[in-house]
Amino acid sequence: MLRLSSKRLYSTASNLVKTPLHQAHIELGGKMVPYAGFEMPVLYNTQSHIDSHNWVRSKVGLFDVSHMLQHKVTGKNAKKLLQKITPIDLDTLPVNTSSLSVLLNNNGGVIDDCIITKHGEEDFYMVTNAGCRARTSQVPGDLTEIHQRRLEQDLFRANQILKSFSYKRPGPLARSGYTGEDGFELSIPSSNPTESKESLDFFRTLINEYPDTVKPIGLAARDSLRLEAGMCLYGHELTEEITPVEASLSWLIPKTRRESNNEFNGASKILGQLKDKSSFTHRRIGLTSKGPAPRENSKLFNEDGTVEIGYVTSGSASPTLGGNVAQAYIDKKYKIGSNVKIEIRGKLRDGTIAKLPFVPSNLYKP
Repeated sequence: MLRLSSKRLYSTASNLVKTPLHQAHIELGGKMVPYAGFEMPVLYNTQSHIDSHNWVRSKVGLFDVSHMLQHKVTGKNAKKLLQKITPIDLDTLPVNTSSLSVLLNNNGGVIDDCIITKHGEEDFYMVTNAGCRARTSQVPGDLTEIHQRRLEQDLFRANQILKSFSYKRPGPLARSGYTGEDGFELSIPSSNPTESKESLDFFRTLINEYPDTVKPIGLAARDSLRLEAGMCLYGHELTEEITPVEASLSWLIPKTRRESNNEFNGASKILGQLKDKSSFTHRRIGLTSKGPAPRENSKLFNEDGTVEIGYVTSGSASPTLGGNVAQAYIDKKYKIGSNVKIEIRGKLRDGTIAKLPFVPSNLYKP
């Protein structure tokens, strides 16, 4: 995303991997940066960051996310495996539907977030983050049994439905997204994973045939969009030291897995936190402020500036709302609406604890 500060996610290697859409990014004037070992567009020369952000909120943004990992989990005990390494209840998930979940370590910390799609009772498709490749192969529960596909398929994220476009899709299409707008992820198989004519043709067709509606969008806007939508980014809001409960993601643990069939990684700690709120001290919240934007690791203090009470995990100016928005972990005794101080550039500045998301989801409901 925009701020290239997370050592976990950004690579400085000279041999960066190019996605199958790399040629199109160059043609469209993409400013390429290293991201999770890949060369990815952060912006395009036809739009500023703010222009790109606002375009997605009002029209259609097309993201290249073909750097992400895709997994096919099938066969005997596939469901048992996934319900060991995540808190999801696959028995209640209808076939051909998806759900957000998290991969857990033995202590209940988050190794990665993921989307799991159920194709059958023992047939699942899972998408995880490119920056977590090394860790997802070490998830307690033998995740290494899963066949991991990275570049064999191209994955796109298109925000808002293209109602006038008809395309016979050859791969998975999921209604999902990372911006708060209606989103779709399309995976297009290719016989040549590094030079996919099919994916390039599709990408170019959307942009060329619908220039007043569709534009390619880079990592900069994706980060500010997801931040406004209150969505987590691994390495920032999610780490192996933070449980889903502390991350305000308790809704990922359904009632059925709290009461029975709860032998998932870290269940003892996670279920203990759900029952006893005093067993943990900090939770993920939102912040708003004016002036310079809070950044990762900015310290938080009480209103008087005398007691340190938390830290910022992500922050930026908000193109939609004006002012700044941030996510942070803060002492639970400080409630929404409380005034705080944020240490920015060596000075304590005013901030307010806010409810997430900052911008409500705008999903189409028939």
